[in-house]
Amino acid sequence: MPDDISPLSAAASEALFARAKAVTPGGVNSPVRAFNAVGGTPRFIREAKGAWLTDVDGNDYVDLICSWGPMLLGHAHPEVQAAVLEAVTRGTSYGTPTTPEVELAEEIVSRAPVEKVRFVSSGTEATMSAIRLARGFTGRDVILKFAGNYHGHVDSLLASAGSGLVTHAIPGTPGVPESSTELTVVLPYNDRAAVTAAFAEYQGRVACLITEASPGNMGVVPPEPGFNQFLSETCTSNGALFISDEVMTGFRASNQGQWGLDGKHEGWTPDLVTFGKVMGGGFPAAAFGGRADVMASLSPDGPVYQAGTLSGNPVATTAGLTTLRLATDEVYAHITEAADVVKAAIEESFTKAGLPHVIQSTGTMFSVFFTDRPVRNFDEAKTTDETAYKAFFHAMLDQGVYLPPSAYEAWFLSSAHDERAVAQIVEALPYAADVAAKAQSITGGE
Repeated sequence: MPDDISPLSAAASEALFARAKAVTPGGVNSPVRAFNAVGGTPRFIREAKGAWLTDVDGNDYVDLICSWGPMLLGHAHPEVQAAVLEAVTRGTSYGTPTTPEVELAEEIVSRAPVEKVRFVSSGTEATMSAIRLARGFTGRDVILKFAGNYHGHVDSLLASAGSGLVTHAIPGTPGVPESSTELTVVLPYNDRAAVTAAFAEYQGRVACLITEASPGNMGVVPPEPGFNQFLSETCTSNGALFISDEVMTGFRASNQGQWGLDGKHEGWTPDLVTFGKVMGGGFPAAAFGGRADVMASLSPDGPVYQAGTLSGNPVATTAGLTTLRLATDEVYAHITEAADVVKAAIEESFTKAGLPHVIQSTGTMFSVFFTDRPVRNFDEAKTTDETAYKAFFHAMLDQGVYLPPSAYEAWFLSSAHDERAVAQIVEALPYAADVAAKAQSITGGE
């Protein structure tokens, strides 16, 4: 390591991690935070502002996670903070209808391809509810999904692909019984033939096909041109509902989510859409919505039951509403420009270091695969060199750049990533690329 770069102190984080492990499984409340995929001590963050995180040891990092997407405007945006503080003075939860939830619903309907929305508290709850609604509306039971697409920790969706091109899924984790996944079929992503075969095999039984609008949970793997349109048309012709999961991409990939990048121009509309992340403005809030006739099957209008005490929480909906109103075209243009600078610097530094790589994007989201060919599906995503990524991650961390602690995640910037923040990322890349290339040469790229 060069003389001017040394590991940052993590003594306070180490102490907190030890305390956390005594009272919390793995010491964390969501697995990726434990740094198991990259090794080392997870950083406990004390505060965040703009594009920066500050940990309990006092180290500052440029943030390339942005709370896994929602901090489109950066951390602690003053107008969002002011709106939230004002909302808190009126109370934190009523268990009654409120004005902010109506206004946020109107804002979402004005931007997204939905006619009505229902608020929930998490992306997992949104996808779970959308699938229940699809089954109730169609009277069918089979669900189609894609390998590598993550839709939250719903039992029926936390499934792995079985053997063969088209087959019932197998549980993806202990604790999920086979009975929970026996009606879930997992297909390879971007594979039209597999979709066609699945509808033929389960003719008249498919309630819905659910897909990430553009997958970001195996790294960014965009749909091939026309793929989402094909899915929408295939569902329609087979009497099934097409569920577009925009929990990650919604109002993040563009001001209209991934649909604004493909569906709007190709002329198709999903039957149901799930939202989260940005629409909560950093608070635990999510939603699902879609066609008015489908949503009319939802209680209290229809027979499909769904409820939640904290759904439409007035503080969370205020944060989401303020964030969306501030998410102007200029915001997306700034994030796109900053991301383009970072991607160009990655290309230059990785190429100079002789490090195989592929950069894949959708809107303002992108990720880097440590492989030498484009990634179209989960099997291809798994060819990324995890050893090289681990070395790269820590080399960047020691230079004050906080990347996703997993090789299979999207990278996010915000409108708060200014010239200073971008410059720190760019300046850190050459050294980190060299470290990753050396790690790869030692392991032989395995």
